[in-house]
Amino acid sequence: MSKLKVAVIGVGNISECHIEAYKKNPNVELYAFCDINKERLEQKGAYYGVTRLYTSEKEMLEALPELDAVSVCTWNNQHAPCTIAALNAGKHVLCEKPLAITREDCEAIAAAVEKSDRKFMVGQICRYTPGFRQAKEIIDSGAIGELTFVESEYAHDYGKISSTWRKDPNRNGVVGGGCHAVDLLRWIAGNPEEVVAYGTHKTFKDLTPYADTHVAVLKFPNEVIGKVFVSVSCKRNYTMRSVFYGTKGTIIVDNTSPTMTVFKEDLFPGMNKETMPIEVPVEVNNHNTAGEFREFFDIIVNDKPVETTVYEGANTVATCMAIYESAATGKPVKPKLFK
Repeated sequence: MSKLKVAVIGVGNISECHIEAYKKNPNVELYAFCDINKERLEQKGAYYGVTRLYTSEKEMLEALPELDAVSVCTWNNQHAPCTIAALNAGKHVLCEKPLAITREDCEAIAAAVEKSDRKFMVGQICRYTPGFRQAKEIIDSGAIGELTFVESEYAHDYGKISSTWRKDPNRNGVVGGGCHAVDLLRWIAGNPEEVVAYGTHKTFKDLTPYADTHVAVLKFPNEVIGKVFVSVSCKRNYTMRSVFYGTKGTIIVDNTSPTMTVFKEDLFPGMNKETMPIEVPVEVNNHNTAGEFREFFDIIVNDKPVETTVYEGANTVATCMAIYESAATGKPVKPKLFK
C-alpha cells in the first residue's frame, strides 16, 4: 500500500500533536504544511523536514491534487472555510474541536460533508483519553448499574496563554474549551434535553469579553442529571475531573491522573456490605492524538464508519451554545440539536 499523503493546515501549538501522530505512523507521509504566518510556517517546515509550504489552503489544494487527507488545526473561526475547501477538493478531513463557533459554520460544514464522498472526523479528543474510554467501557458493561448523575469539569487558566484569538466572544470558554467536558458527558449520557446555567466574570474582566467561569445543570435522557463546570480563569492545575454515579457504583476519573477510582456495591459478597473503592491504573494521555489518528487512518483505508461525525461535533457545539445562552438570559434553554 502506498503511503497516505497528509497535510496540516494551521501549524500552531495544537498542530504539534497531529504532526507527531503522523510521523509515528509508518504508513503516512507528512506531505505539506499551510499557515498564514509565513515565519512560523518556514520554521515548522525546517524542523520537520517538510518542503511543500503554503500560506493559502486554496493554493495548496490546487497545487497538490495527490493529497489524500488534511488536518485542520487553524483558529476555531477558520475551521469552516478550510474544512469545506478540503472536502470540495476531494480530501478526507480531520478537524480539530470545536467543530465551529457559530451555528451557521456548523451547518455549512455539515452540508459540505453530506455532499462529499470523503471521510470527515471531528477531533473530540476526550473520547480517546485512556481513562475516559475505560470509564465508558465499565459504564456500558452495567457494572455500576444505571446512570443517575454525571459531571465533568474543564479547569484551565487561560491567563497563561497569550493568544488573541481566545478573545473572540464566539470562542467563549464554554464553546472553546468547555466543549471537552460537554462532549464527554454527551458521549456517556446522550444528548441533553435542557440546560440551566450561570456565569461569572470576575477574574478576567480585562482579558476576555465573556464570563470566565460557568456552571451548568443538564437534563439527560433516562432521568439522568448532569453538571458541567467550566473555568478558564481558575488558579490551579489543568484538569478534567469527571464523576459518573450509577445505581450500583461510582467512577471518579480525570485526564491527568495515573489511576481512576471505582466504587462498587457489595464488592465481596457475603463478606462486606460496604461500597468499596478500587484504584484502577490508567495511562495518562490527555491528548491522545495518536489514538485518534490511528482511527482516522483506519476509517480511510478500511472504509470504516466514523463515530465522531460532523453531527457529533455540531451537537456538542449546540449544547455549549445553550449553556452560554442560559447563563446570559437566566432562563432554561433546550439545545437546538442537529440531526
